[in-house]
Amino acid sequence: MQSKPMPAYHKTEEEEKKLILREYRALMNALKSNQRKSMKPLLRSAFEMAVEAHKHMRRKSGEPYILHPLAVARIVVEEVGLGYTSAICALLHDTVEDTEISLEDIEKAFNPQIAKIIDGLTKISNATDLQGDTTLQAENFKKILLTIVDDPRVILIKLADRLHNMRTLESMSREKQLKIASETSYIYSPLAHRLGLYQIKSELEDLSMKYTNTEMYVQIAQNLNATKKERAKYIADFIQPIEALLKQNGINAKVYGRPKSIHSIWNKMKTKNVQFSEVYDLFAIRIIINTAYEHEKSECWKAYSLITDIYKPSTERLRDWISSPKGNGYEALHNTVMGADGKWVEIQIRSARMDEIAEKGLAAHWKYKADTNNTESKLDKFLQHLSDILTNNDSETLDFIQDFKLDLFSEEIYIYTPKGQMMVLPKGASVLDFAFDIHTELGMKCIGAKVNYKLMPLNHILKSGDQVEIITSNKQKPSEEWLNFLITAKAKSKVKTYLKEAKKKTIEEGKEMLKKKLAHLKTSMSHYNLNEICAHFKLNSHAMLYHDIAVGNIDINEIDNFGISGNKIISFHKEQQPDIKAPTDNAKPTKTGKEEVVIFSESSDKIKYKLAQCCQPIPGDNVFGFVTNNDNLTIHRTDCPNAARLLANFGHRIVKTKWAKNKEISFLAGVRIVGIDDIGVIQKITNVISGEQKLNMRSLSIESDNGIFEGTIMVFVHDKEEFNRLCNKIATLDGIKEIERLNNNKN
Repeated sequence: MQSKPMPAYHKTEEEEKKLILREYRALMNALKSNQRKSMKPLLRSAFEMAVEAHKHMRRKSGEPYILHPLAVARIVVEEVGLGYTSAICALLHDTVEDTEISLEDIEKAFNPQIAKIIDGLTKISNATDLQGDTTLQAENFKKILLTIVDDPRVILIKLADRLHNMRTLESMSREKQLKIASETSYIYSPLAHRLGLYQIKSELEDLSMKYTNTEMYVQIAQNLNATKKERAKYIADFIQPIEALLKQNGINAKVYGRPKSIHSIWNKMKTKNVQFSEVYDLFAIRIIINTAYEHEKSECWKAYSLITDIYKPSTERLRDWISSPKGNGYEALHNTVMGADGKWVEIQIRSARMDEIAEKGLAAHWKYKADTNNTESKLDKFLQHLSDILTNNDSETLDFIQDFKLDLFSEEIYIYTPKGQMMVLPKGASVLDFAFDIHTELGMKCIGAKVNYKLMPLNHILKSGDQVEIITSNKQKPSEEWLNFLITAKAKSKVKTYLKEAKKKTIEEGKEMLKKKLAHLKTSMSHYNLNEICAHFKLNSHAMLYHDIAVGNIDINEIDNFGISGNKIISFHKEQQPDIKAPTDNAKPTKTGKEEVVIFSESSDKIKYKLAQCCQPIPGDNVFGFVTNNDNLTIHRTDCPNAARLLANFGHRIVKTKWAKNKEISFLAGVRIVGIDDIGVIQKITNVISGEQKLNMRSLSIESDNGIFEGTIMVFVHDKEEFNRLCNKIATLDGIKEIERLNNNKN
């Protein structure tokens, strides 16, 4: 996809001044309801400092740069719900990084608290050079998490900054669009979700999809637009009897339709394997009840009861997040009910307080904390949990982030201790995860548990509502096998740290044993000698040698068989000589596997590459190149299931790629077909492929069940255009209900 060119920017200096002042006044108006009027002069000072600092800077669109911090400040106030301090920090968030202004200048002009938040924002943006597989984006994520613990306003302002950057991404190059969008979907939208900023999370997801999966984004947007009037009428008719019944029963509530986000619709289409028209809860309404805090729960359930008198509910879809709020503080009743014409409608019921928390997340949580006498909410526990995970964590950054994302952003379950205390864990958590969540020492010594009074092993997967009593033993020690079933970041981190330290100790013991042995043989621990010994035992590093000696995998007495000349090991007394070269600590693996040749990039160089099996790109697809650990180039589609992770975490390995026009090379592509199992339907499909389109098939797999068949066809095509023609032709055949391109095909 090529980004559309931005309209040429034409504004006079006078027009720009008026625009900047208009944006500043809009920010002031947004803060009108804020009680801290004494901060008004500081806001003015921050605005003037930012204007002066950025006066010679322009955005890619041509606009004055100051419009960006002004927009971020407005998002912080209007959409996140923060006040003067955060607005001041938003205005100044790029000054230390991009201008001559220092942190000392900011602290002197304002106060230490503002300087501290600006410092946090600068640290997120400025990362040092990194080694190996740990990329700038991954290290940034770790820094972002640290700032949440220190002062959550830092991440809230950063999310506002990212949202405005995504809203104005059209002016960037295609490569920048892809990188920023992928990073957003990988890091920022999940964080917005975890912090309760649902509106921002949905917009970030939609905007990311707009650039990484443009075709599907446009298709769903067009479908939504085409059905807009129909949906609006349906919702209006659906709401009318609800409003009347609520009013009749004395419930003061606002009822309105809620549009589904494009990304959430796409997710349902993928997970349910359905078309747009089959997404059952495209229709959604929200009921916001105005009532006192102490009456919220009863009023919400009363409203639910009244609605189910009119419409039949789906008992499987009831979600009670009022009795057990989500980990980010979200509270509501959710259900899906059957409306007219057999259409399902999702209903969300919550109080005005719950609604503000749902929309403003962390900021609203603090606002209501004092009012509800809630001394420790789930968000407080989350921040403490985050602090625990980050403390003493020395694992590889990318490993840490993968573990943390699985823990942080997955569905939740609720587990109870023997005394009735409720703990929140990610879905799929084991007995051992639960033990570590209570206390690290408990996890380290855990040997099993009583789950609902029945004895269960460490790897038993828990379900919501389970009551768990942990059983320990002082003889227990963590093992590497634990990592196969642990899923929480805290537990994995603690076990990895223990194993790493234990391995270090074992390696030191083995090194000392070898040193004594070689001293006994009157030879040294030279690099040459160690390499000769490693080669004999076919080991790749000295550390592996020390480890295997310590644990008994290598009999140290075998070293007696080595020939020694002077201080060097020069040969073996055994008849068989080693058949591999002596390794070095920096040895690199060699390239393997069949490779093809195609022309990429503007320079028309011939580059060796492989096509990724996870997405099987073909000419015409939007693609990028990824350099693997073996220095091979693998080509992925930009909408590949793995694209966001690769683009966000391995920026230094991404290679700009472009298909050359070459009709001589064929590429393997897969298509999934679902239809009515009628006589001759398979023959019709094969006639289209081999007869009409004259394409070669590699494989055909068909399964039939109760009159419906599902098939997978692997076919060789020259480009995406040819593949699309084939799909469109097959789709016109009688009885074909679904046809889609395959991802992650293993054929």
